[in-house]
Amino acid sequence: MFEYAPAPESRSVVDIAPSYGLFIDGSFEQALEGGVFKTVNPASEEVLAEIAAAGQEDVDRAVAAARRAFGPWSALPGSERAKYLFRIARIIQERSRELAVLESLDNGKPIKESRDVDLPLVAAHFFYYAGWADKLAYAGFGPDPRPLGVAGQVIPWNFPLLMLAWKIAPALATGNTVVLKPAETTPLSALFFADVCRQAELPAGVVNIVTGAGDTGAYLVSHPDVNKVAFTGSTEVGREIARAVAGTGKRLTLELGGKAANIVFDDAPIDQAVEGIVNGIFFNQGHVCCAGSRLLVQESIAEELLASLKRRMATLRVGDPLDKNTDIGAINSAAQLARITELSEIGAGEGAERWSPACELPDRGFWFAPTIFTGVTQAHRIAREEIFGPVLSVLTFRTPAEAIEKANNTPYGLSAGIWSEKGSRILSIADKLRAGVVWANTFNKFDPTSPFGGYKESGYGREGGRHGLEAYLA
Repeated sequence: MFEYAPAPESRSVVDIAPSYGLFIDGSFEQALEGGVFKTVNPASEEVLAEIAAAGQEDVDRAVAAARRAFGPWSALPGSERAKYLFRIARIIQERSRELAVLESLDNGKPIKESRDVDLPLVAAHFFYYAGWADKLAYAGFGPDPRPLGVAGQVIPWNFPLLMLAWKIAPALATGNTVVLKPAETTPLSALFFADVCRQAELPAGVVNIVTGAGDTGAYLVSHPDVNKVAFTGSTEVGREIARAVAGTGKRLTLELGGKAANIVFDDAPIDQAVEGIVNGIFFNQGHVCCAGSRLLVQESIAEELLASLKRRMATLRVGDPLDKNTDIGAINSAAQLARITELSEIGAGEGAERWSPACELPDRGFWFAPTIFTGVTQAHRIAREEIFGPVLSVLTFRTPAEAIEKANNTPYGLSAGIWSEKGSRILSIADKLRAGVVWANTFNKFDPTSPFGGYKESGYGREGGRHGLEAYLA
């Protein structure tokens, strides 16, 4: 393996204040009850800032601000709303280096992912939905589609700014106003986005950011003056939200967990497939709901493919997220590290064979070496439960029918991948997979024009593309 000198991105490009309040009605305010929590850098456990914890009255204030702003905002011509969205997109591009460093500090993801994947996609989503704002009558949802009102949005910690863009951009383009709650372990980029909104001179109250833990999210989704709830996160919390919203008349979209099958047939190019497998499971430390966490490989090539995969894994660099050479950054929190560790120990205890490359992990922070399990059966918990970390479970199959049966043998249905040189085989298999997204000879590719969502316990509704507008229109 080549030796590289450290190449850290400069932390000086971002100025983090000691404390942040809630963003309500166009200004930052302290929580009424005075609650605060700390957000830490998972790579070093350094406290980055103190964040206000919103209580019920704070959520009431944010929803009231969004309601006041709804009338004027929804009455604007689409072309005028588009100007704000285009302005936000351009400011994000201008501040992308600052936001990428911030995201890596608060989340633990490698800078090359936050800089080269997340931020370009964030800007692209605002550009894309800006383009729709004055064309809603031609989107296929009737001649005069109307906004719903106030959208309550709760986003996860794995892609903080990108999930914000997935939710806020279509909501604003369609004339809705927003109260958004970021995850408690990654609140900073949403609060910096609030500053982007002020820089873009977005009218006060159109976007409101309330920070806090699960209680804050529960207040928001159950608030009687919220018309639409959008949630991305765990299936367990998604169930609670579905119960809270049932019978209220609120519109709801849920994007939940996954246990994607990445299927490699014997005619696939091995080197290309190995790169896709590595990207599928180790991108963003495996903190990806659509991660290819189950590798299904045809038995005749399993030995050759696994040998190649292990050689490739031995070249992965784990370490400082701000180093441009780093492939795998820090696990987002101590709690998530504990879950990954527990499920991995269960996998070994149930008889699967565990392997990781030689890997020196930093002394401080939350880290987990890239890991694969072979000899996995469908009965193993690591083959059935979402680990949400850099852990790959490898199963084999002999026939396409067996591959399909194993791929669909999961309560989830978010994504899948197929590797084969035969287009006819890809189309045939994809048609039989119960997954919202199926990639062919690639993995983890995202585009603002493409809808995303799942089946079964992976949730319902679609985000992205023209389909993403429907969830915010009456």
